[in-house]
Amino acid sequence: MSELRNLRVALLGSGSVGSQVARLLLEHSEELSARIGAKLELAGIAVRNLDAKRDVELPQELYTTDAERLILGADIVVEVMGGIEPARTLILTALQQGSDVITANKALLAAHGEELQAAADRVGAQLSYEAAVAGAIPIIRPLLNSLAGDNIKRAMGIVNGSTNYILDSMDRFGQTTEEAMKIASDLGYLEADPTLDVEGYDAAQKAAILARIAFHTELPADAVYREGITKITAEDIATAKQNGQTIKLLAVVERVEREDGSEGVSARVYPALISREHPLAAVHGGKNAIFVEAESAGELMFYGAGAGGVETASAVLGDLVSAARRHVAGGPGVSFKSYANLPVLTIGEILTAYQLRLTVADQPGVLQQIAGVFAENNVSLATVQQSPSKDTADAATLVIGTYRAREAELKATLERIAALDAVLSVDSTLRVAEVSA
Repeated sequence: MSELRNLRVALLGSGSVGSQVARLLLEHSEELSARIGAKLELAGIAVRNLDAKRDVELPQELYTTDAERLILGADIVVEVMGGIEPARTLILTALQQGSDVITANKALLAAHGEELQAAADRVGAQLSYEAAVAGAIPIIRPLLNSLAGDNIKRAMGIVNGSTNYILDSMDRFGQTTEEAMKIASDLGYLEADPTLDVEGYDAAQKAAILARIAFHTELPADAVYREGITKITAEDIATAKQNGQTIKLLAVVERVEREDGSEGVSARVYPALISREHPLAAVHGGKNAIFVEAESAGELMFYGAGAGGVETASAVLGDLVSAARRHVAGGPGVSFKSYANLPVLTIGEILTAYQLRLTVADQPGVLQQIAGVFAENNVSLATVQQSPSKDTADAATLVIGTYRAREAELKATLERIAALDAVLSVDSTLRVAEVSA
């Protein structure tokens, strides 16, 4: 039997994910070699500090602070260091010399994905990033390969486990936002800067990547409409429960038909009400799930661990095995084409349904006034619930659900309602998630 070819792997980063990638590579080297038809040699691990405490004990001789030198001569480079720089420069260096690159860097891909793909295409290298959107959950490869012959209509999902843990704890255990955030932080779910999670920035980066893959259209993260979860209250959670709903921070990317008949792409992140009967409502704790609607395949759901060192390492290794097999088989890397270039729509162009919670003066004619404002703005009421206010004397709480309307019309309606003398406060505005457009 001829000796197997040797493929050198350079690993950039040794945090919770990187250390698990290295461990798995070393522990399962023989089995991986059998699957690939070539040996994977971990050439080294680039780190900032050689003496830092590691999650996994690995041979000290593997560590180096010279990332550029490590990259030279590597067949495959795995980047799990995070951040924009020096990750961007190092990945470009690797691609320019023809090395395949695997990355889990969502921030970098959302900001510079087009640039990195172009660099890979110029030399026939492969750029892979399954772990960047939903950790261990396979979603990039299904969209690129399994559903390549279909038309994706929408992908809607929970792509940030930290915020899902917080909202789920409020819903199931009655915790306040602050209590749930503290526990999430203690468990290590939240980023060092928690605003990346709770204000929706992390989910927006992932939405940008999803939209790019699903609709073959470049879409920067700053084009994703974004709202976080910090305004969600216990009263919002209680009202949702009463109505058979729950609240999830959703990333939604979809192909939308405009009023003139042309098509565009919408990408948005916000907390939304969703029926407890929908599969996404059953996603608890720090789990992630993405619900895909395709023209021919219909409805599909991908569920699992959206974070975690060893879980995310599984997705990284899947990309690594795929890249290594390509080296064995020969031929250029598979290029991703953003051929569609669909326009990115503003949030005002999107059709959605609202649920409003208002505190109003408890006097005759108030509901009639509010209904009149809705009618004047071409927004139809679906449901109205009225109860005595728990916090304000001589006042009532109104919970109003609307039918779908343009966001711009809903915003204009809300502004006019808030200005009415009889409306004491607008306590909550939430969108209602729908499976089908």
